Amino acid sequence: MTLKIKYLDSRKGSSKNIALFLAKDSKILDFKGIFDDKINHKIHGFLKNNKKTMKDKITSLNLEFDQKLIIILIANKNNQIQSEKLGARFYDYVKKNDVNDVLIIGSNFSSVMQKIKCDSFLHGAELKSYEFNLYKSKKKNKIINFNVSIQKNSNNQQTKNKLNALLNGVNFTKDLVSEPGNVLHPDEYAKRLTALKKIGLKVTVYDEKKLKKLGCNALLGVGQGSIRGSYLVTMEWNGSKSKSKPLAFLGKGVCFDTGGYSLKPARFMEDMTYDMAGSAAVVGLMKTLALRKAKVNVVGAVGLVENMVSGNAQRPGDIVKSYSGKTIEVLNTDAEGRLVLADVLTFTEKKFKPKFMVDLATLTGAIIVSLGSEYAGLFSNDDKLSKQLIEAGERVDEKLWRMPLHKNFDKLMDSKNADMQNINYVGGAGSTTAAQFLQRFIINKTPWAHLDIAGMAFSKYAGALNSGGATGYGVRLLNKFVEDNYE
Repeated sequence: MTLKIKYLDSRKGSSKNIALFLAKDSKILDFKGIFDDKINHKIHGFLKNNKKTMKDKITSLNLEFDQKLIIILIANKNNQIQSEKLGARFYDYVKKNDVNDVLIIGSNFSSVMQKIKCDSFLHGAELKSYEFNLYKSKKKNKIINFNVSIQKNSNNQQTKNKLNALLNGVNFTKDLVSEPGNVLHPDEYAKRLTALKKIGLKVTVYDEKKLKKLGCNALLGVGQGSIRGSYLVTMEWNGSKSKSKPLAFLGKGVCFDTGGYSLKPARFMEDMTYDMAGSAAVVGLMKTLALRKAKVNVVGAVGLVENMVSGNAQRPGDIVKSYSGKTIEVLNTDAEGRLVLADVLTFTEKKFKPKFMVDLATLTGAIIVSLGSEYAGLFSNDDKLSKQLIEAGERVDEKLWRMPLHKNFDKLMDSKNADMQNINYVGGAGSTTAAQFLQRFIINKTPWAHLDIAGMAFSKYAGALNSGGATGYGVRLLNKFVEDNYE
């Protein structure tokens, strides 16, 4: 299914089906001279019967046996996210009702258009229309056409460009998360990131040889059981003329996670292709910022590995020395994401000296027990950073819930044989102790936030703005966070 949007200067020669925004204060006079008497009569009857009970909903009236008048009811003024959700619902409606071609009227009715953000409405429909069918031999090449008639002064090109950049970034993230592990292994992932140079990102790939020289043994230990390489990749966007400290976003990129010798149950292992969703969100964000020419300096850093079982794989009980110099006893090889991020955190802090660091990871199943698929967990050493992230999440409906960090949790991660161990054997507070572990690798007290997105990155069911599968969670949140606070 492909959604195509075309903007029209004139309604002539366009779709037979018509979609119309109506509000409680709409009057039949608004439509005189725009539609013929038959359509005006239908609109008048609808307004008369529904004015008292009007609420946001989508319905349709038959004009002919093969022609529909689709009515998009708007009860109150919609903000950006409400307009996006309404657009997503509209896409679902036309898809379900086999409406392949529709003229969307968004002009002339000023009282209505003040209540809806038309660009956001269409953006929501585009987000909802995403499908991943790359490996289906029989593809349904069905096209849905939206022909849009809106006032030129409301057709803000700058806004459209920003939304198109964001759509590209979100869909790129979804593509990466949706790829199977035999295709998007660390070697292929690193190649795809290198290709982002063409949109203006400075991409640097640190392979195993370079990582060994640097001493990133926590990251390398996770990937040593795979025939694929392990990588740390940085992406830099320098959109500000000032030499200000960059903002830093980091992601866990475990392309496939068997759990290593601490083997996962077979029943759940097939989903472990999305254990790199944190890194994919960072990549999608960097692509968005580059495409929309964001006036800010940003660095993205991702650790790319594959956690496999082999004669060379890491064993429970192994001790590794991280890039920070701190030693880690690996008691559970399925607590691997924190080992990857440990080296990425310290490396990014030391090399780029960022204003702050935000990492994203599908880190713990415990966060799903705590928050389900409604919120991602937020852990942070900085109240201002936390507040900014939470507010950005509310604006785009990618919600965060702040969870505790406390020095008393540290003792649960202390090891008898090394500086620390990678799991809490006492039990409980699985997500907090994982975050507490990561905090140990912030050496210079840089403001930091950790987003545990295990419950948000992938959905078996469709959400308000996604069609099920990879959600692209994090891209819109962080783009809004940057846009509102640092541009």
